[in-house]
Amino acid sequence: MENNKISVGLDVGTTKIVAMIGRKNEYGKVEILGIGRAKSLGVHRGVVNNITQTIQSIQQAVQEAEAESGVKIEEVTVGIAGQHIRSLQHSDYITRPNSEVVIDDDDIDRLINQVHKLVMLPGEEIIHVLPQEYKIDGQGEIKEPIGMYGGRLEANFHVVVGQVSSIRNIGRCVKSSGLELEGITLEPLSSANAVLSQEEKEAGVALIDIGGGTTDLAVFKDGIIRHTAVIPFGGNVITEDIKEGCSIIEKQAELLKIKFGSAWPGENKDNEIVSIPGLRGREPKEITLKNLSKIIHARVVEIVEQVYVEIKNYGHEEQKKKLIAGIVLTGGGAQLKHLKQLVEYITGMDTRIGFPNEHLAGDSDEEIASPLYATAVGLVMDGLKRQERKRIEKALEEEAAIEEHTSTAEGDETNEEPVRKVKKERRSFLEKMTERVKDFLDNVE
Repeated sequence: MENNKISVGLDVGTTKIVAMIGRKNEYGKVEILGIGRAKSLGVHRGVVNNITQTIQSIQQAVQEAEAESGVKIEEVTVGIAGQHIRSLQHSDYITRPNSEVVIDDDDIDRLINQVHKLVMLPGEEIIHVLPQEYKIDGQGEIKEPIGMYGGRLEANFHVVVGQVSSIRNIGRCVKSSGLELEGITLEPLSSANAVLSQEEKEAGVALIDIGGGTTDLAVFKDGIIRHTAVIPFGGNVITEDIKEGCSIIEKQAELLKIKFGSAWPGENKDNEIVSIPGLRGREPKEITLKNLSKIIHARVVEIVEQVYVEIKNYGHEEQKKKLIAGIVLTGGGAQLKHLKQLVEYITGMDTRIGFPNEHLAGDSDEEIASPLYATAVGLVMDGLKRQERKRIEKALEEEAAIEEHTSTAEGDETNEEPVRKVKKERRSFLEKMTERVKDFLDNVE
């Protein structure tokens, strides 16, 4: 089995760490070869707060995935999320020295690099710079400016910002687990790639990924990401509320939530009761399902309302920015009974549960196609895409080298230019970020 055709996604979450190994089959779908899970002990609300425990959990998940697939894991694509992630809108422009020459990648790079010079809060760094629309000499709504003429190139950007120390800590955990960092991706973007169709992104959709420690939001419209937000609440807060409201231990609260929990209290009758064994010979506790639903309902409403505020901040209520495809719920928290109905009731928007099965091979295990693994599937897809890009770059480089070698005529030298352009265009901002984190970790050692 060729190892360079295999990608590994590592989802470092608050409740679980998942290592997933996948490859593309002959139909272009993702085939999952192995999956490993471990309880996440050193992560709080998406941020590493105990390096040693996180390393142990990563190693455990990786070993399990290796045992299941028979593949040795060396490189991983890691997802980052956490309450330190925030986003802002920014517009910038450059004046081109010669408007008689068409706009090329270098101009766009110059414009993007200018955005990277934005002054951030101490310890923060720009993770993603996502161009929205361009303007050339005042003419707006241009999606692809390359090849056009103009003197002043302007663009609106969606800028995602995070704490660089948190990102380095994740890098440190991966490296100390004996793995190489292949790439870093923003988790809401990975989940979106796994569960959203291109039509939904065009029509306008809000992806809500409800994890254990955080709830991530990504808003798409006209095929472009328009808004991202991380809300520092997730499924764990619901478990905590059940634990305190029913005076039981966390393990029991989590089981209650999964087995009997519902986000809609109206459907439970008053006489439906669950008996929970007492600790060490104490009397068992009796809890009514109506009560349980009321506790869950209160917290879920709070989370959904906060997400809805973010969707309104994007401008969903303006006719031009309306999200026609509504909301897609994914992540472990999306499995809560009657959550879809509650979200529709609060927001008035069409809602569906997002399963990552669209891109998976037909014979995939049903468990893998659960919303729980949306981010991990997205990270595997991301890694495969990155490898594809590297292969194209390598082929182009080799082609250029052969052309350079064989051509003696001066006229042929121009061939090298387009090759270098393709290569440059394909480097994303997060790849540069990955390089910086790698360099930092190497220097520390």
